[in-house]
This record gives sequence, C-alpha cells and structure tokens, in this order.
Amino acid sequence: MDFSLLPVFIAITEQGSLTKAAEYLHMTKSAVSKKLTALESHTGIRLVTRSTRHLQLTEAGQLYYSWLKKAHQAVLDGQDALSRYRSDVDGVLKISAPTVFGSLHLAKLLPEFLQCWPRLTAELVFDDKLTDLVGDGFDLAVRIGELKDSSLIARTLSPCRSVLCASPAYLAAHGNPQDLTDLKEHNCLFYSYFQAGQTWAFLHRGETVRFTPQGNYRANNSLALHQAVLQGAGICQLPQFIAAPDIRAGRLQALLPDYYLPEHHIYAVYPDREYLPNKVTVFLQFLQEKLGSAGHYQQDYEQPLSVNV
Repeated sequence: MDFSLLPVFIAITEQGSLTKAAEYLHMTKSAVSKKLTALESHTGIRLVTRSTRHLQLTEAGQLYYSWLKKAHQAVLDGQDALSRYRSDVDGVLKISAPTVFGSLHLAKLLPEFLQCWPRLTAELVFDDKLTDLVGDGFDLAVRIGELKDSSLIARTLSPCRSVLCASPAYLAAHGNPQDLTDLKEHNCLFYSYFQAGQTWAFLHRGETVRFTPQGNYRANNSLALHQAVLQGAGICQLPQFIAAPDIRAGRLQALLPDYYLPEHHIYAVYPDREYLPNKVTVFLQFLQEKLGSAGHYQQDYEQPLSVNV
C-alpha cells in the first residue's frame, strides 16, 4: 500500500474539502483528488461522497478515519520519543490556559521561558472552557479546579485560593456581613462558569454550608467582576491571584473570617504519552519553578489573607 495516501485522506477529512486539503498540503486539487481515488481503489470501498459543493464521509470513511487518526498520533508520538535523544529544544509548543490566569500570570512568564529556549516557538491559547488537548493539538494545558478527564496526566503546580470580598465604599454604604445569612441583604456578583453550579460553598466549623447568591450582575470573566467589585457594585468571590494585591493595598476587604472557601489547585495537564517531548519536559520544569512553593507566585498570591471584621 502507498502510505502517502493516508495523510491526504486525513487532511481531506479535517479540512472539509478537497480545495482546503490541497492548500493545507501544498498540493494541487487534482493531485489530492487522484490520491483519494487511489485510496478508495485500494480499499475497494467508497470513503467520501463528493459533489460540486459538498464533501461528506461515508460510514466506512468515518470508521477508517477514526483508526487512521490513532495511527497518525502514534507516528507523532514516535517522533516525539526520538526528540528526547536530541539536545536541542525546538518546534512549536501549543499551550491552553484559562483566560484570566493566563493573561495575568502565564503571559508574563512566557517571554522569560522563550529566552531560555530561542529555537522554540510558543502558541498560547486562552479558553475558559475545557479544550480537547489531543483533538486540538495541544501539548499542554494549565487548568484550575476539578479535573474530569482521567486520560490526562496532571502535575500540581500550586494551590488556588479564593476570597469573598467587597470594596470599603460598598461596605460603608451597606454594612459588613457577619454571618452567611447576612449575604441575603447584599448584592452578590457571580461568576457564571463556576464548576460547582449556581451556589457558593463554604467550610464552616467542619461542615460544608451553601449559599445561593442573588444580585444584579454576573459575568463569565473574573476581571469584569473584579472591576465591578472595585467600583463598589457588590460582594464577590474572586480568586486570590486577582484580588490579593487589592486586599493588601486596602482597595478591597476580605469578608466572613469563619467561612472558608474551598481550596482548589492549579495543574499542568498533558496527554498520556510514554515519552514526553523535550519541549514539554522543560516547560513543565519551568512552571514548577515559577508557580511551585519555591517561586514568588505562591508567596505573592496564594498565602492566607487577613479578614476585616
């Protein structure tokens, strides 16, 4: 069999048309069409239904693609394994990260990392929704909170603490809540991507207690909520990697000293591969150095904060 036909079929499937596949492969459309015809002739099965405007995999084509994709990934893994025998770190490192944490912290670290490895190219993609690392071609992701995909390998980088807070101006106008039930009288701002759903959970005297916040503002971006809290719009639960400098400077106040928000963690996750590429290995080491207990990040952002009563 001519194995050069297989990447062409994969490209046709993933690009969605012969024209786009030809552009992706730097081939002519007619050459791509001939290779598809040759592959179907070899298999003896129609893999793609074609018309002038539409291309669709047959049921057999979909099955064949699913197996070829696995084989293609195995080839890439083999190339990654060989790269461990090279002293240089190069290629493209594709990283997925949460929008706010990535913007505030990870983006500041990448230039330093690339100075250490000048032959490496980094592609940093921000997304607050879980990405498909393998399907979307990511080498590594930084994730915060509960990990649900058991097929991934995870390394803990740092704790991730949150704090309930408000501005001094808001508290002067509306009072400082002393108990969880007092929050019913306050305007609570809410992050709409909370993994725990529409409630806030606290640890109080050894038990988990919950509160359903009510307020006039919710957003899927913590920086938007941060700005609203600073401007006195209400009470909000924010990660300390956003709020800690404002609390230490007095621009915000931490609330409810007897109610503790759950502590999450920041992880580096990557596909379960027998051999890690050098580019991933050195980046993991770099993240552990910068975000781990020996780095400045935890001292600056993840230490317990004093609460104003």
